[in-house]
Amino acid sequence: MSIKTTNNAHILIVEDDLASRSLLASYLQKEGYKVSETAQADNLVQQVQAQQIDLVLLDINLPGKDGLTLTRELRAHSKVGIILVTSKVDEIDKIVGLELGADDYVTKPFNPRELLVRAKNLLWRVRDQNVHSQSAALITPDRILLHFEGWLLDGNKRLLQAPDQVQERLPEGEYRLLYALLRHAGQILSRDQLMDEIHGREWTPNDRSVDVLIGRIRRKLRDNPSNPRLILTAHGAGYLFAGKLD
Repeated sequence: MSIKTTNNAHILIVEDDLASRSLLASYLQKEGYKVSETAQADNLVQQVQAQQIDLVLLDINLPGKDGLTLTRELRAHSKVGIILVTSKVDEIDKIVGLELGADDYVTKPFNPRELLVRAKNLLWRVRDQNVHSQSAALITPDRILLHFEGWLLDGNKRLLQAPDQVQERLPEGEYRLLYALLRHAGQILSRDQLMDEIHGREWTPNDRSVDVLIGRIRRKLRDNPSNPRLILTAHGAGYLFAGKLD
């Protein structure tokens, strides 16, 4: 059985600006990653499958199919990690990208070290999922299992299991947000605190990432958004998990 580690992970950079793409590829290669590059990726799903890609760094503004279209197509066929690369004016695109299944995003101009940290964190999640899917008997001492209201959140696999046993892998942002709410059950967490949990960055008033992710998690938890029972909104303050942990 061959299991990839983060040290030999394969990263695909989809960026039409040659200078930006080359600089990023060089930086990641120096960190020991296998890196592939492309200026456009209308056949991204096939590329990811054929080249066994672990993480895609995907620019939103591309010739041909744009990054949001590619995100939707990719998430429909693959569980690969997706980090969107956006510009500061792409606020709505960031939100739509998260809704379509992207795990995270970075904003141009970005610090390469920040991107590296985000890539490493996401690759660890992807690797853990692959480890568990290939060996059901593999159990780590620090396995994260949270039971609540008939649901199960498996942190190592990033899987959410419903009371009827239906399972779904959560994108990185959704997992981090739900995990934070469960860890602080009954406690109001501000948007600033939640942004720090999911993105490690300061919240700004026009960033609706948290609200978007809350809506997605509610739908996955079958929690009526007009009258939620599990994740409540504390108007002007934030959100809290109001269910019971088993």
